[in-house]
Amino acid sequence: MTQLSIGENNESKARSQTEKTIDRIFKALTYLFAFSVIAILLWIAIQVALQAKPAIAKFGAGFLTSTSWNPPEQNYGILPAVYGTLISSLIALLIAVPIGLASAIILSENFLPLSVRRSLVFLVELLAAIPSVVYGLWGIYVLIPFLKPIGNWLHNNFSWIPLFSTSYIGPGMLPAGIILSIMILPILTTIARDSLAAVPPELRSGSYGVGATRWQTMFSVLIPAAFSGIVGGIMLALGRALGETMAVTLVIGNSHNLDVSLLAPASTIASLMANQFSEAADLQKSALLYAGLVLFAITLIVNILAEFIISKVKKY
Repeated sequence: MTQLSIGENNESKARSQTEKTIDRIFKALTYLFAFSVIAILLWIAIQVALQAKPAIAKFGAGFLTSTSWNPPEQNYGILPAVYGTLISSLIALLIAVPIGLASAIILSENFLPLSVRRSLVFLVELLAAIPSVVYGLWGIYVLIPFLKPIGNWLHNNFSWIPLFSTSYIGPGMLPAGIILSIMILPILTTIARDSLAAVPPELRSGSYGVGATRWQTMFSVLIPAAFSGIVGGIMLALGRALGETMAVTLVIGNSHNLDVSLLAPASTIASLMANQFSEAADLQKSALLYAGLVLFAITLIVNILAEFIISKVKKY
């Protein structure tokens, strides 16, 4: 009996040592992969910066404030493209966030039968599988004709507002923002739904226990508890909107003019690069890579701001 116990103890020790070794290897691999991601990001940024060096040296910070894009004269600036990138993404968020959050609430709560909710979840996730060029073609042949009378009505009745000062003729900032809102909706809805579903049920029960209604519980307890996840979904959606290329290129008009009107043709950094990179050479190609570096910096700043917002909210 004693010998058997000693054998079991030795086997237990051997297994324990093996598990420790596996844990150490797994930990080392985790660190390796984590730092590999950082290294890849830095490598991409450095390579783009090296290729953009001639444009950086010639134009400097004025590249961000200039509205000119004139290849024959070798004069480049991306202020209209930066404006178009930010405004089209902002329009997309203004449309997608309330719709996505409302959809997440409906899909995470028992407002509808379970079978209906599963079908709706599948349909929402299916939107993410549609290629961006299909969204762009749908925008050309369906969305833009649909928006044309609406845009003309806005211009005719509210032309004194700068946002509607241009007579609507077709492709422009407004259809680009709407297309982007549809494209980012699956990401935002799915992450917000998962965040709400992950809230501990004790919070819900405690809220009901002190007499809160269903909607009071939702807006005062569940959404604040899932806020970090919801903000994370919004930031991922914003990142998709900032970098979207093909769909936006097809519907935004690709005009390198700075116009505050939502009805006017515009441009984004991604669409500018997609339109001109294949035919660019020398300084123009360097300027396009400089624009790509600016877009990289914008997405980095957006993510840093998201982390700052989340950390501030968690303190309270």
